[in-house]
Amino acid sequence: MDITEPRISSEEILRLEDDNFNPKHVCIVTGAGMGIGRATAVAAAANGLSVVGLDINEEEGKRTEAMVRDLNGQMCFVKADLTLDEDLIQAVNKAAEMGAIKYLVNIAGIQHIDAVENFPMEKYDLMQRIMLRAPFFLSQLTIPHMRKTDDGTGGIGNMASIHGHICTLNKSVYNIMKFGLRALSQSISAEGDGKIRSFTVSTGFVKTALALNQIPAQAKQRGITPEEVVCDVMLGDSRVKEMMSPIEVANLFLFGFSRFAKYLVGGDLLFDGGMVLTYAEKKKAVNP
Repeated sequence: MDITEPRISSEEILRLEDDNFNPKHVCIVTGAGMGIGRATAVAAAANGLSVVGLDINEEEGKRTEAMVRDLNGQMCFVKADLTLDEDLIQAVNKAAEMGAIKYLVNIAGIQHIDAVENFPMEKYDLMQRIMLRAPFFLSQLTIPHMRKTDDGTGGIGNMASIHGHICTLNKSVYNIMKFGLRALSQSISAEGDGKIRSFTVSTGFVKTALALNQIPAQAKQRGITPEEVVCDVMLGDSRVKEMMSPIEVANLFLFGFSRFAKYLVGGDLLFDGGMVLTYAEKKKAVNP
C-alpha cells in the first residue's frame, strides 16, 4: 500500500470566489514545511491570500515557499520554534508587515506512541507547547489584528483529528491535544460574536510523514506487522479504504474560511471516511 506523501497539483486545489481572498489579507500557517501545513500554505496562496508559513525546518519551509511561487502565489517563510513565545511574536509582527492578518491555521503537531504509565513527561510538555499552547498564543496575538480589518472579521482553523472524537490505544497525549483544540475553537467562537470564527478539521489518517513515521511504533506496541497497522489499525474502521491526501485537508480549511461557511462557528469538519461512526457502532455492538 502506497502511503508516500503525494505531490500537490494545481488541479487538486479548491479555488473559491471570495472578496476576502486577496493579497491584502494575510493567512498564517504553522507546520508549513511539510504535509498538511505545506498543502494549506499552497492552497491559501492559490486562493489569492498572502501567506506567512511557520516551521522549525528551514529547508522544507523554503521549499514550500518555492512551490507557492511556482504557482504565482505570495508566501513568506519564517523560521519559528513554536515553543518560544518570542518566535511567535516576531512571526505575527512579520505577518502584519505584509498586510492585514485575516486567517490563522494551526497545523503543526508531533506524535509519540506510548501507554499512559510509560509516557515520558518531557514529551507530554513538548506536545502540549507545540499543539495546544502555541495555537492559543497565536490566536491571542492575531485576533486583535482580525478585529482591525475592514469588516472586522477573521478565521482561525485548527487541525484536530478523529482523536478529537475518540480515544485510541497508546495515544493519550495526542488525544488530549486534539480534544483541546476543539475546545479552543469553540471558546474563540463563543467570544467572536460571529465575526471571529474558529473551527476544527478532523480527519482520519492522511498521507503525511507524521502518519508514516508512527507505523513502526504502532507495530511494535501491538505486536503486528507494519502492513497490518495500515490495513487493520489505521484504515480498519474507515469505510473508505484510502488515506486522504494533504491537499484534500487543506481545501477544507479554505472552505471553512470562505463566505460559503459563515455558519461554521465553533464547529468541526469531520472528514474521516466514516471512522468515528464505525467505531461508535462497533462499541455499541460490543457494549449495548
